[in-house]
Amino acid sequence: MSGQMPAPTRMALGVFKGKLKGATKGFELLKKKADALKVRLRAMTKEIYAMKMALVKQSSNAYFSVSQAEYAAGSFKHKVFEACTVPEIRVETAVDNVAGVKLPVFRAIDTGMKSEGRENIGLSGGGKAVETCAKKFKELVDALIKLASLQTSFLTLDEALKVTNRRVNALENVTIPFIAHVISYVEKELDEMEREEFTRVKMLKSKKEAQLKALGEVESNSSADPDNMLANFDTARDPDVVF
Repeated sequence: MSGQMPAPTRMALGVFKGKLKGATKGFELLKKKADALKVRLRAMTKEIYAMKMALVKQSSNAYFSVSQAEYAAGSFKHKVFEACTVPEIRVETAVDNVAGVKLPVFRAIDTGMKSEGRENIGLSGGGKAVETCAKKFKELVDALIKLASLQTSFLTLDEALKVTNRRVNALENVTIPFIAHVISYVEKELDEMEREEFTRVKMLKSKKEAQLKALGEVESNSSADPDNMLANFDTARDPDVVF
């Protein structure tokens, strides 16, 4: 931040002191916000890492259960496609607030609806394996929705943290030093003006005292010897004047 220096007045000094107070308070609040976002971001990073590690094993088990179900009940994919006519799971979107940053949150909601003909899959054999496969995939879908929620929130939080850090750095390294420099400049100029005014008044006072002193000496001389008023007359040139 740069700009022309203001006129060195008391009003300008008060205005910039108010700006400095506001900028300092804003810096402190943004610093606390940045710290809170960093803590949440670190916790979210650990949670995403743990979920991805668990998801590898979870997805492996889910797809392995498909092989087990097909071994017990035969190929049933076409039956699943025909039976899935209504959504049994929906994704609900909510908002979580972290230090003023709104994070999107996804949640899996069970609609309670059941597709017709789903119960018939596996009746001829391997019903338990098919049900186990369906259960594992439902858990996998829930985990994927949660992971998607975490990753979306992570990106939003990371962008908010970058913006907050830029504002903190701007206040700390540009705005606050500039305002402090302006205040220092105005105070120095006001002090210099006060010194100049003091010197000017002192000189005027000394000059006035000298004038009063000179005037007093003239008055004292004239009052001490009144005959001196006639000292300038030359009586020799005027013989008619007799004293």
